[in-house]
Amino acid sequence: MGKPTGFMEIDRKATPYRNPVERIQSWDEISVPLSESDLREQGARCMDCGIPFCQSGISAQGGARGCPVYNLIPEWNDLVYHGKWKEALDRLHKTNNFPEFTGRVCPAPCEGSCVLGIIEPPVAIKSIEQAIIDRGFEEGWVVPEPPEKRTGKTVGIVGSGPAGLAAAAQLNKAGHSVTVYERADRIGGLLTYGIPNMKLDKSVVQRRVDILKAEGIAFITNTEIGKDISGVELKSKHDAVVLAGGATMPRDLPIEGRDLKGIHFAMDFLHADTKSLLDSGHEDNQYISAKDKNVIVIGGGDTGTDCVSTSMRHQCKTLTQFEILPKPPDERAESNPWPQWPNIYKLDYGQEEAREKFGDDPRQYEIMTQKFVGDADGNVKELHTVQITWDKGNNGRMAPKEIAGTEKVWKADLILLAMGFLGPENPVLEQLSVERDERSNAKAEHEVYTTNVDGVFAAGDMRRGQSLIVWAINEGRGVARECDRWLMGSTELP
Repeated sequence: MGKPTGFMEIDRKATPYRNPVERIQSWDEISVPLSESDLREQGARCMDCGIPFCQSGISAQGGARGCPVYNLIPEWNDLVYHGKWKEALDRLHKTNNFPEFTGRVCPAPCEGSCVLGIIEPPVAIKSIEQAIIDRGFEEGWVVPEPPEKRTGKTVGIVGSGPAGLAAAAQLNKAGHSVTVYERADRIGGLLTYGIPNMKLDKSVVQRRVDILKAEGIAFITNTEIGKDISGVELKSKHDAVVLAGGATMPRDLPIEGRDLKGIHFAMDFLHADTKSLLDSGHEDNQYISAKDKNVIVIGGGDTGTDCVSTSMRHQCKTLTQFEILPKPPDERAESNPWPQWPNIYKLDYGQEEAREKFGDDPRQYEIMTQKFVGDADGNVKELHTVQITWDKGNNGRMAPKEIAGTEKVWKADLILLAMGFLGPENPVLEQLSVERDERSNAKAEHEVYTTNVDGVFAAGDMRRGQSLIVWAINEGRGVARECDRWLMGSTELP
């Protein structure tokens, strides 16, 4: 590395967020770019460690370890330190098709596995990644690169999320004619309608889609495979099919009062909000408003946080978030050693905003909802909860146990269910007779991606279940490689 002692001399400085009071007044991105001098200093913190755990992605117990797309992190850290931004961009694009997405919304398992993180705060890898790609667009270095020749083979891709887009980009690079089918009215999948604008501005998504179009990829929107076009018809139209439709079946909460008005799945809430924002700046009122409502978000993951932040921008009256798991510790537990992802307590952007307005972290831990209660018109007005503890059962698994005397009633005008996803929706898998695994996902081996149906491949959340965007890109690149190999007999794709 250019500055071997940088990690001893320079403190960590990650991309800051705008003031919470200010940022909840708009839908603009929450982050504020670091200066070039700050970024070069952060690159200098990289240690030149003997084994860069940050760039070797492993899906393991305790969560992802390192970068799932195998970003050449020490190399581009050093290039940024030396001011060689274009060379850094070339190294970044070598492994990651969409660093502008991962640089904004990836939780950065690379940082959790940073060797420096054993003794000091880790290198600000995610901040540097975003800065490299944003600089690339600003300088005009990111341009369409269509293939020099076509193979004559066609591939149909179901789903335009990160897995589908990565597969499309790679297969197009190999010279195949690629068509991506998306049931929504805009391309991007969860990048567009699953992640709020203040976290990932949709112009950033569209900018990349425009490049992919210029490279020759065809996009068809408002078309659901399995409904508007059958799976069998799709297969007959193309030499190969890649299923990358995501795991979009939400986990429900089938308790008393579930049919009351005012209870919504998180993705219905987020999708409608972003569509209304993009269509009319919310002027059409075609979204589920949290304005002046007592909002309760059930679920503590990223989707729950996005619901919190969106509700804050709607100007909700109160906001509470339920998490069934215990509150994480302030520091790594012995059972959560490096290089695992650190399961520690932190305030994400949404909780920070709620705390700033309402005075405290909105999350309630180890709490279980027992029933919903409505008014005379069938609108939800409250929910009932009980505190729980986690005990090991006879089968050795931890299970929740209610604590007597901890029952509580909460006012609620809007309840958002953000408890994760059960797997992919069924029609196209059934129509193509694709086998499912025990979790209902399309059955295909990682790094192989072939289903039981010849010429049909599966990747991303549709294959592995709900996961990170960076894993979706990993699988999109991998399925493109194997699809190309199947089509041509060999492949040069990584």
